[in-house]
Amino acid sequence: MTGRSPPDTRAAYRRFVPILTRWGDNDVYGHVNNVVYYAFFDTAVNQVLIEEGALDIARSPVIGLVVETGCRYFRSIAFPERVTAGIRVAHRGRSSVRYEVGLFREDDDTAAAQGHFVHVYVDRATQRPAPLPDVLRAVLEPLLV
Repeated sequence: MTGRSPPDTRAAYRRFVPILTRWGDNDVYGHVNNVVYYAFFDTAVNQVLIEEGALDIARSPVIGLVVETGCRYFRSIAFPERVTAGIRVAHRGRSSVRYEVGLFREDDDTAAAQGHFVHVYVDRATQRPAPLPDVLRAVLEPLLV
C-alpha cells in the first residue's frame, strides 16, 4: 500500500485568486471548518468567470451546475490567515468542466488543501446540458493543464 500523494505546489496552478478568511469561518476547534473550503473553491472559480465575462450570474443563458466535488486536507487554515486559491482546468468537455483548486496559506508554496468540482453546463431555462459557450471556452483555455 502506498501513501497518499503529497500536496501540490503553486507551480501546478494557472491562475490565483486571493480569499479573505472571516471570523465565522472558524469552527469550535479554532480552524476553518471543512465545508468552508468548498465555498472557497466555488468563490475562486466563479470570481474568475465573472471577471473574464464568461458568467453573468443573473442573465447568462448557460450556467454551470456542480455534479461532483471532493477535497483533500493537508494543513489547517484559520482566521485571520490570508488564503490564495490556485485554479486549473483538468478537463474541458462539450458541456462539462473539471476545475481543480489548491488553497495556499499565507505565502506557503505547498497547498494546505486541494480539491475539485465538476460543472455540467446547462441551459438556464430547460436545465438540459448545453455546449460550453465560446466565451467560456476562451476563458478556460489558459487554465487547462
